[in-house]
Amino acid sequence: MVLQILFFMIITIVAIPVAVLVAQVFAALIYVKKPLNTQINKSQNLTILIPAHNEALVIAKTINALVPTVNSAQQILVVADNCTDETADISRNLGATVIERQHSTLRGKGYALDYGLQHLKANPPEIVIIIDADCIADAAAISTLAHACIALQRPIQALYSMQMQTNPSLKQRIAAFAWVVKNHVRPLGFKVLGLPCQLMGTGMAFLWKDIAAVNLASGHIAEDMKLGVDLARLNKAPIFVPEALVTSEFPLDKNATKTQRARWEHGHLSIIVSDAPSLFLEAIKTKNVQMLGLAFDLIVPPLAVLVIVLVCVWLLGMLVYILTNNLTSFTYASLVFMFLFVAIMIAWGFFGKQIISLKQLSYAPIYALAKIP
Repeated sequence: MVLQILFFMIITIVAIPVAVLVAQVFAALIYVKKPLNTQINKSQNLTILIPAHNEALVIAKTINALVPTVNSAQQILVVADNCTDETADISRNLGATVIERQHSTLRGKGYALDYGLQHLKANPPEIVIIIDADCIADAAAISTLAHACIALQRPIQALYSMQMQTNPSLKQRIAAFAWVVKNHVRPLGFKVLGLPCQLMGTGMAFLWKDIAAVNLASGHIAEDMKLGVDLARLNKAPIFVPEALVTSEFPLDKNATKTQRARWEHGHLSIIVSDAPSLFLEAIKTKNVQMLGLAFDLIVPPLAVLVIVLVCVWLLGMLVYILTNNLTSFTYASLVFMFLFVAIMIAWGFFGKQIISLKQLSYAPIYALAKIP
């Protein structure tokens, strides 16, 4: 009896993020695109902030895509952070404003962003838009982000799309599908439900008064998610605007891809542990629905991790059945697993067919289990 109660508690905890994911997937299916002002307005008082570390190979393409969207290339502020290549010179030659930062120990994107904001303090813009150095903003993305930020008075997150390389491997296809679920399907579903989204690191727009009120120089491994949590605590939870599109590509270097993915996953899990409990308590205490929504979104781990956890729980449920001859726990675990499977299949059917075939997707559980150390 004690064993069954303990397992019931475990599976209930695991069932919560699965329920959130299921709700997001189903809600995303009924999203109706609303007309937005996507006309390019070069008169907007904004600065595009680009943190860059040794991005000489890609920075020109990024800046060239942004120049037509602003009144002056000087509105593009590049922070060349601990660079040992030609990033700064290339950016200057394209007309962007460039500041350089060197620090032997305080390294990372958060510190670069903070350095850029300190530079802007003397004459702050109305809006700050953050674009990563390896990302291409769609022609109307900047104006769309700025207009939404002003209209809604909230931080805005664009749709961040990751493009596969030519002839992608099975691993890259699986990773690309997981990316779409995390950065398109889930935030789209919460948008339909009137709830916020996580910040994704690029394609982010902020009112100056909001971005200046938080600490970016935290050194956190998942600085973007941390920023979203900190803003939610200030009643400024981010809003997803999929009409603004920012794209990048998966790295060609497999080791770089693996390192980047591990960093995202570990950072996400650390945020769940460090911030989710207090965010839930604060949201309930203040009756803040937006903060509560972000907290629920936060506890949904990366898809591969969720699959691993559910497989382990399902096997544990089978063990409980063998030891107690009671099917209740095993049935409960099987139902939760079934709901996750259905959600993934629906997400694939509506958003992932062009990325990965059903046969290829069937290898995803093996891919997920291979992550176990």
